[in-house]
Amino acid sequence: MHFDWSTFALQTVNFAILVWLLHRFLYKPVLGLVDARRAEVDNQLAQVHAAEERVAADRAAIKSERDGIAGERLAALREAAAVAEQQAAVRRERGESEAAALLVGARKTLSDERTSALAEVRGETLDLAAQIAGRLLAQVPMALRAEAWIERIEQYLAELPTEDLADLKQQLANGAPLKIVTASELAPDVSELWSSRLKGRLGSTIKLEYGVDASLIAGSELHFPTAILRFSWQTALDAMRAEIETDAEPH
Repeated sequence: MHFDWSTFALQTVNFAILVWLLHRFLYKPVLGLVDARRAEVDNQLAQVHAAEERVAADRAAIKSERDGIAGERLAALREAAAVAEQQAAVRRERGESEAAALLVGARKTLSDERTSALAEVRGETLDLAAQIAGRLLAQVPMALRAEAWIERIEQYLAELPTEDLADLKQQLANGAPLKIVTASELAPDVSELWSSRLKGRLGSTIKLEYGVDASLIAGSELHFPTAILRFSWQTALDAMRAEIETDAEPH
């Protein structure tokens, strides 16, 4: 069996170009959206500061009126100033409360939108990477791909606890077939090799059937009567997508 290094090098260059394209046309636009939201929040903060300055101006005006009181009206004006001070305090407290609420809301909105945008980008990147990886994988000889997946299956079965392995064998003991589903059809010599190696692990008398499911992208699944062992890229992608969706949920 010969491995074509020139093909591998070309695939590596293709992948590097993919990464550059994702950075150029996907990641940068998302950062632009995040920056726009940040500018909006800065504008809201400026409005908050303006409200605080108006409150400060009110206090200065009250102080000026109180200092201008003369003679016999001093007591009455002081009382009025005290009332005005109390009202200004109420306005200031209300303004500070509204400003704090606005700031908290703006920060939460920005954080939620940034998390959602990043999750969306990650999901789209994951789908695109899966498509490209599938195309690149299609260029690898079937024998090499099949060998990698059967070795993984054998390793998994070898590491299973004795009780679990015995349960899988028992499911096939009464003639129930073990269905082997692969992302692409196996060549006759490859399927014969798989049959030999699986029988070596699960029993020489078991009945085997083969099927194809392109949605697996790469890899295979072993369908027992009451259990399914999954060794496909689709399963790994579903797990990563679920993790991304969990991270994107608001906390």
